[in-house]
Amino acid sequence: MSEGYQDIAGRILSGRPLTDDEAYALGLRVAQARGEEILALTAAANQLKEARFPGTMSLCSIVNAKSGRCSEDCKFCAQSAHHDTSCNQYPFIDLQKILAAASAMRQAGAGRFAVVTSGKGLTGQDFELLLQAIRGIRDLGLAADASVGILDLEQLQALKNAGLLAYHHNLETARSFFPQVCTSHAYDEDVATVRAALDAGLHVCCGGLFGLGEGWGHRVELALELRELGVHSVPVNFLTPIPGTPYEHREVMPPEEALRIVALLRFILPEKHIRICGGRPAVFGSRRAEALTCGASGLMIGDYLTTRGEAAASDLDDLGRLGLKPE
Repeated sequence: MSEGYQDIAGRILSGRPLTDDEAYALGLRVAQARGEEILALTAAANQLKEARFPGTMSLCSIVNAKSGRCSEDCKFCAQSAHHDTSCNQYPFIDLQKILAAASAMRQAGAGRFAVVTSGKGLTGQDFELLLQAIRGIRDLGLAADASVGILDLEQLQALKNAGLLAYHHNLETARSFFPQVCTSHAYDEDVATVRAALDAGLHVCCGGLFGLGEGWGHRVELALELRELGVHSVPVNFLTPIPGTPYEHREVMPPEEALRIVALLRFILPEKHIRICGGRPAVFGSRRAEALTCGASGLMIGDYLTTRGEAAASDLDDLGRLGLKPE
């Protein structure tokens, strides 16, 4: 693929999306990009973003409503019962705490708010508490979202009836790399949940976690799987190494690599919301504003599941300086 990045972007905007082979070729090229080429890459990716989401940045936030003691053995996760971490452990929190957190993030500028819980899935009384929380978040005037693991179509339809607008369920990484990250459930279980959420008529937010040791080919593979599934929004998370997990000694990803990942995803998924989420403070640090100019159309504000996020006011200041309107 010898075209300039602007030429590739123009071709995509004319209605000619990348083929699978072209996506892999672009991935190889992006893997080798350095210096001025990264600037050209991110500028072209931002051109694609502006064509689809002009002048805006979608803001979302979450609450960790049930923490720790997860049965799954995901090597990156502080909440896995298989790892000896200092993660807080607590059952499903009180409804009023959820609504207070949602209200605070609404005031901070978030348009979406998600209830997130640890564990492979949610059943029984915890699921009933989730239904109550979704109704309450909806009544606050926020888009009510949830991320509670592997669910079936009946559960997802019940959540939609309660007011759920979007379901979030990451695939985390490429199918071919997944067995190196998690062995306690099959990749197809995650894919089935994503398909069920789409069948339920929900907006589906599905992406991955980068920096697990995957290669650029794996990153393209994940993007193409997301494209085939037809998800609406793609959260991009970067590994924050957690003491006590198998990945505790992995290095934090350099910001230049993170910028290239987001830009590559924009080229392969030009019509999707691409949201920069977990790991942003660790990866970007004082360069956090650069994350808003590489093709991303969404940002998670506030804290993450087990790590601190940026101050919402700082993010809003960055948006203002860049002429972007939060939504």
